[in-house]
Amino acid sequence: MRRDEAESETPRPSTLAPVPAQETSVRPVELRGVSFSYGADPVLEHIDLSVEQGEFVALVGPNGSGKSTLVRVLLGLLRPDSGDVRLFGSSPQRLRERWRLGYVPQRPALTEIVPATVRELVSSGRLSRTGWAGRLDPDDRTAVDHAVKSVALWDMRDRPLSSLSVGQQQRVFIARAFASEPDLLVLDEPIAGVDADSQKRFRESLVHLVSEHGAAVILVSHELGVVAQDLARVVVLKRRILFDDSPATLARSGVSLGVHGEDLPLWLESLR
Repeated sequence: MRRDEAESETPRPSTLAPVPAQETSVRPVELRGVSFSYGADPVLEHIDLSVEQGEFVALVGPNGSGKSTLVRVLLGLLRPDSGDVRLFGSSPQRLRERWRLGYVPQRPALTEIVPATVRELVSSGRLSRTGWAGRLDPDDRTAVDHAVKSVALWDMRDRPLSSLSVGQQQRVFIARAFASEPDLLVLDEPIAGVDADSQKRFRESLVHLVSEHGAAVILVSHELGVVAQDLARVVVLKRRILFDDSPATLARSGVSLGVHGEDLPLWLESLR
């Protein structure tokens, strides 16, 4: 079921109400008719997707469904074969205010080789605002401290990144993205293999970003149980968008976002 077929009938229950966009504002994300192929192999076909200001959206799909490719197209790392991609009204390559876009990849590989403390790494998230030659002013330091506190790592702020657990390290990279105070945050499988406590802190961090700062969030993950009550929409991708609506609508079709019964990962792998 597509979003536009059901939204007039079914309200979207969520603990987070999207922040109303101003009439003069543009959507953080707008994709129209986007297709992409690797050689002769089509990966994405006719993707139409938009995300509003203050909206929390999950992007899910079975392995090989095109999720990572779609993220790379969205970030401007790949150019689509056809269609149009807009971030805040601009093509990704021409987005001048890069700080508006935050990105958290799956398990960043720098944690063992970067001799930085938690606060030092989070501070690097301000570079998109200050530039490489810029010095942090009091407002920048306040934003960094706020980001560290929002992921509950203030007591570890001066510890080396390499001394933290995998879950704690991932929260540091989330805080780094927060430090730029983005209007759009994209996260690619950020909690895969992360412990339960870190998942809870992760959820609290995203709720804070949406509810307190009005940011839009796109979360790519198979593990949605921890944020199931906070999502506005679930988008199911398998080359094309197969479903785009609320978690409640998905649940009524018999698919749970939890971990029991006909849960999401099993259902996704059964898609044809």
